[in-house]
Amino acid sequence: MSTDAGSLTADDLDFLGRPLHGFLSVAAGPVPAQPRPVWFEATDEGTVQLFTGPDTLKVRRLRRDPRASIVVAAPVGERERWVSVAGAVTVEPDGAHDLASRLAARYWDLDDPTRAADLAEILAQDQVRLVLRPDTVSRYRY
Repeated sequence: MSTDAGSLTADDLDFLGRPLHGFLSVAAGPVPAQPRPVWFEATDEGTVQLFTGPDTLKVRRLRRDPRASIVVAAPVGERERWVSVAGAVTVEPDGAHDLASRLAARYWDLDDPTRAADLAEILAQDQVRLVLRPDTVSRYRY
């Protein structure tokens, strides 16, 4: 395992650019933490962002304590690998629908009418964008 205080490498960004699920944990939650699977996007600026409803439990917890982490692992059948990003999260009122559209195209076949309808439903709801700014990045590759 290696740890690089606060920055994602080009190799990390390549790995995180795949349609993998991340597991998000927020600091103000129960002990032990109860991670939730999420879609995410790692940006060229080195942040990790996701979208959610403005009144979700994770947003309420992040408003009390903005610390969170996300862990992304390679799927079964590939060599073991994971990247963990921990840091402060901001709740941004803009950009969530654009992010949701990009992520839906990454994770779903939007030519499928059911998935296109699912995306339309997401876009009809209020959403916020969560931006995780890394304080610590850890990684493992076997």
